[in-house]
Amino acid sequence: MFGLFENKPLLEESSSQWLFDAFGWALENFDADIFYQHTVLVLPTNEFFPGRADSEQAMALLMLNQVKRYACIAHWPTEVLDHRSCAVETTPQIAISGQLRDANATDSPLVAHTPALQIPYNPQQINNPEGMIATFAHTLAHYLGQMAKQPPPGGAEFWPHVTEVLAIYLGFGLMFANSAYTFKGSCASCYNPNANRDAYLSELQSVYGLAIFAVLKDLPDAAVSTHLKSHLRGFYRKAVKQIRQRSGDIEILKQQQPSLAAG
Repeated sequence: MFGLFENKPLLEESSSQWLFDAFGWALENFDADIFYQHTVLVLPTNEFFPGRADSEQAMALLMLNQVKRYACIAHWPTEVLDHRSCAVETTPQIAISGQLRDANATDSPLVAHTPALQIPYNPQQINNPEGMIATFAHTLAHYLGQMAKQPPPGGAEFWPHVTEVLAIYLGFGLMFANSAYTFKGSCASCYNPNANRDAYLSELQSVYGLAIFAVLKDLPDAAVSTHLKSHLRGFYRKAVKQIRQRSGDIEILKQQQPSLAAG
C-alpha cells in the first residue's frame, strides 16, 4: 500500500541505462571538451535558424549549414540533394584536415578533391523544420559515429538509435523530442506523412536523452521545457529530477570534463 506513492522509473532500467551508456560513448569518442565548453542546446527559433531562401534546395542548404555549425563540423565538405535524386551506394571516406570537430571552423571543404558527403533532404519537410533539422543532424551523426574508436553500446543492431543519441549530444535534443511522434489528427487531408522523419528512439526516450544533456550542461528546466511540446513538459521535468538522483551515473559522465580529467 505504502509503495503506491513511491517514484517509479520513467523508463525501463535497461532503456535508461543504455541512454547513459550511449552518452558516455559519445563523450569518450567525440570531444568531451567541445561538449562541455562549446555545445549549446539548439532551439527551434528564428534566432538559431535565421534567413530565408527562394527555393526548397536553398532553404535546405541554409538549414544544413546551421546544423553543421552548431555540431562544430562546419568544415566538413557536404552537398545537399533532393532525396529523390540522391543515391549513395557506398559510404564515402571523409578526409578532414585538422580536427574532426572544430568549434571555430566556418568554412568547407578544407581538403581539395575530397568528395562531398551527400546529405539528402525531403522537400516535403520544408514546412516541418524541426523534422528536417533532426534528419540532417541524424545523417551527420551517422557519419561522425563511424569514426568512433570504440563500438557503441548495443552493437550494430542499435546503430540508428545510438546515432540519434549522438545527435542529441551534439545539441539537437529538442528537435528529436518534438519530431519523434506526429499526431495524425482527425482529418486525413490535413496530415502529410511524407513531411515526418523516421524516428528510432521513442518520444520518451528522446526526451530522456534531452534531459541527460540538460543535466550535464546544468540548464534551467524552463530554458528547455518552454520549447518542448506541451504534453512532453511534465515527463521532461520528472526525467530531470530522476536523472539528478542518479548521481553515480552522472558523475561517470562528468568525469569526461577536461578540468576534472586533468585533476
